[in-house]
Amino acid sequence: MRITVKTHVAAPIDQVWRAYTTPADIVKWNAASDDWHTTKATVDLRPGGQFSSRMEARDGSMGFDFAGTYTKIVEHQRIEYAFGDRKAEVEFLPDATGVLVRVVFDSEPTQSVEQQQGGWQAILDSFARHVAAKAKS
Repeated sequence: MRITVKTHVAAPIDQVWRAYTTPADIVKWNAASDDWHTTKATVDLRPGGQFSSRMEARDGSMGFDFAGTYTKIVEHQRIEYAFGDRKAEVEFLPDATGVLVRVVFDSEPTQSVEQQQGGWQAILDSFARHVAAKAKS
């Protein structure tokens, strides 16, 4: 099953793209809740390039690597990647007031669709807040 999440970011496309693809930014926004954080991120932004984000509970009780391979990159428009046997696409759609960011991904069988959609949406909302705060400063 495919799941879609989206958010609108009130910032220019170059700022939105950079924040989504730069490790120094990713570690600041890539968490679904305040009790989690990303401790390290790597990005090789090209088809065949690898990415990884180390996500950990702040209390140290658990963590995992969200990692995969980029399959298609269209700068300022689209990122496609594979992670395990799943795939995702990220679209960047500029408009008059900013950029709509839409992520479509393959679900996994161990969590409910609602849990997955909620977690990915929370991360995308964190991304939007991060970029908006940077755009104001």
